[in-house]
Amino acid sequence: MTIRVLVADDQDLVRTGLAMILDAQPDIEVVGQAADGVEAVEFARRLRPDVCLLDIRMPGLDGIAVTRELAGPGVPDPLPIVVITTFDLDEYVYGALKAGARGFLLKDAGSDLLVQAIHAAANGDALIAPNITARLLAAFAEPTGHAPAQPTDPLTPREEEVLLAASRGRTNAEIAADLHISLSTVKTHLTAVMAKIGARNRVEIAMWAYETRRLNPS
Repeated sequence: MTIRVLVADDQDLVRTGLAMILDAQPDIEVVGQAADGVEAVEFARRLRPDVCLLDIRMPGLDGIAVTRELAGPGVPDPLPIVVITTFDLDEYVYGALKAGARGFLLKDAGSDLLVQAIHAAANGDALIAPNITARLLAAFAEPTGHAPAQPTDPLTPREEEVLLAASRGRTNAEIAADLHISLSTVKTHLTAVMAKIGARNRVEIAMWAYETRRLNPS
């Protein structure tokens, strides 16, 4: 199966370079390139790519605003979004993930990590650049001043196990192997967890796990 990708970046050389890296993969096809945020939203809605790769800083609409338009709360059929940027700023990372992004990378992350992030997003998983993850999770674990929200319908013990594994970055296949259950069972549990806690993707599952103190950055 070929993963169809839309690339959006306002710098021609960067956009072309990202497209070349992705098009060189046997199972990835770049189906569109956008030079600004408004164009990215237009192309994404018309082309319905499997994954959108978005720069943070773009004219018209920035990457966070585009993510919110395509994958934010209330979007009936959200698109998988990976955000990529030169700027390693916490507010960008948090803003992108809260808006619905499934991945966050720096532009110096390298082609291998870029391709992994595209595959992860297409498969419903999430990938955040390793050099960002620890600091980001530490920020999530800081006291918020209010009691952590718990689901009305409590998680089952198995759902708790799947939640913790997913929050630690384990893939569906790895979770299945770790817990000695089938891949379809993992997916069923993840769907149930997301429904109970109001999460839209694995990133939000991880955020909820840290916010409710189920995990800590250490």
